[in-house]
Amino acid sequence: MTAPDQSRPIVGILWMLVTGLCFVVVTGVVRHLGTGLPAAQSAFIRFLYGIVFLAPTLLPALKRGISPQVWKLALGRGVLHVMAVILWFFAMARIPVAEVTAIGYLNPIVVTVGAALFLGERLAFRRLAAIAIALVGAIIILRPGFREVMPGHLGQLGAAICFGLSYLIAKRMSVLVAPGAIIALLSLMVTIGLAPLALAVWVPPTLEQVGWLGVVAAFATIGHYTMARAFVAAPLTVTQPVTFLQLVWATLLGWLVFDEAVDPLVLVGGGIIIAAISYMTWREAQIKRRVVTPPPVAVKL
Repeated sequence: MTAPDQSRPIVGILWMLVTGLCFVVVTGVVRHLGTGLPAAQSAFIRFLYGIVFLAPTLLPALKRGISPQVWKLALGRGVLHVMAVILWFFAMARIPVAEVTAIGYLNPIVVTVGAALFLGERLAFRRLAAIAIALVGAIIILRPGFREVMPGHLGQLGAAICFGLSYLIAKRMSVLVAPGAIIALLSLMVTIGLAPLALAVWVPPTLEQVGWLGVVAAFATIGHYTMARAFVAAPLTVTQPVTFLQLVWATLLGWLVFDEAVDPLVLVGGGIIIAAISYMTWREAQIKRRVVTPPPVAVKL
């Protein structure tokens, strides 16, 4: 298998811009729905749509058969993702869109720490520095002691941790099963896991609410697709910094649509987190290139 051509930075940036806009639409719609439906129920309906969208991938994977090891990993990831999406829907309905987005940038930091704790990866200085700087960014966003930390903030922090651990399991699954099957299995596991929680708090939804959750599922699916296209077109060192624009779009959305005040410190904190992640990504790419590039061969003239 030949490696993908990652020499199209402009294409990668454009795909990542579309990705950011898709995810901002997702957060905007969930913010619009507010607390009209319980978080577990909203998440369940969203992922039920996801199964429909991913059926062409899921059904062939089930027919081919899935090993017990993959099922165990999918189950563990499903449990983590159930907690993550409930916490995310909970937070999205209670705190400004920009703050949800900024705190969500901590996901890669959780993945980095988790990889060291559970996968045996070494925490080099660049990683430790990125973690420390990102935590400073998170403190700037939350400002504990200077303002009240709301349940929504704690919910989004919990969501970031659960999402990060879920991605770690996905990384382990990626060597055992195709990427499409990983996403499809996730939708299946999360839908099953959310079903009893949703039924326990079920509120009869309106057609409008069901329709909007379909929009959430559609844009989330498109966003994951465009993100994958961005990763194929250009290295992470090119596409990672573009994700900061998602915070800008989210801030504008909250200000223009939901009359949320623009908090400059949220932008500063989010920028610090993205800068730390981008630096770590760039340094690791440099080190990988140095290892892969063969030493020069002496030529006799």
